[in-house]
Amino acid sequence: MRLSPNLTPDCGNCFALCCTALGFARSADFAIDKPAASPCPNMADDFSCTIHQRLRPRGFRGCTVFDCFGAGQVVSQHTFAGTSWTQDPSSMSSMFAVFKVVRQLHEMLWYLAEARQRTFDPELAAAADHLSEGVVAAAQGDASTVLATDVETLHRQVRALLMEVSEDARASYGAEDQQTPDGGLQPGADLMGANLANQRLCGADLRGAYLIGANLRKSDLTAVDLLGADLRGAQLHGADLSRALYVTQPQINAAEGDPHTLLPPRLTKPDHW
Repeated sequence: MRLSPNLTPDCGNCFALCCTALGFARSADFAIDKPAASPCPNMADDFSCTIHQRLRPRGFRGCTVFDCFGAGQVVSQHTFAGTSWTQDPSSMSSMFAVFKVVRQLHEMLWYLAEARQRTFDPELAAAADHLSEGVVAAAQGDASTVLATDVETLHRQVRALLMEVSEDARASYGAEDQQTPDGGLQPGADLMGANLANQRLCGADLRGAYLIGANLRKSDLTAVDLLGADLRGAQLHGADLSRALYVTQPQINAAEGDPHTLLPPRLTKPDHW
């Protein structure tokens, strides 16, 4: 029986895969350009970050938002058995490619775990368990198994299940009647900079919504579907997200909040709050 992986990053057991495999362009989130498959110039020989405590003031806000969902340590210590790409340069391209896939698989596992917890339907719970088993098997396979994974099909299957669980969880809130000055709370809504403070938004479907810079201070987001919602700069001061649906650490890291913001148990308040 395969054990479910730890979905929390353990950077001490990773070969800095997020700092090497991934690329980024100079922007408000990154102070420099860095091509994919190249080490970040701020990376030390032991794979630690030399500016870890100063990332935001040094212009690397994007690094503080990223989360690998525990993929880094699995690829480093399990898939490649603790042999780093510096020790075996020939493994570099394969290791980086595997990391990108496993990161997606672990993100799916994050959502499936929540779906399993939030559903009231035994059949949906069983479906979540079945999907999770398949995803874990792919993520814990050898490099060739991981790279042969049909990620797109898994994404479709997981997304369909998440939406079904979301509909059930939100059904009792009547959120379809809620309106905003921009035309309503709905999937993919453009709510950038919207004033949604001090509102009871319970049960709204904001999947994929643009909430960049939105004011959500002291609002109740119980059972609000935030799958893929863009929360960059969203003001969550005093808001209640403790029972929101499908919130991830990267979303919270990209937002603004304070000690009074209530988060789901699996998430932690960012240092910049």
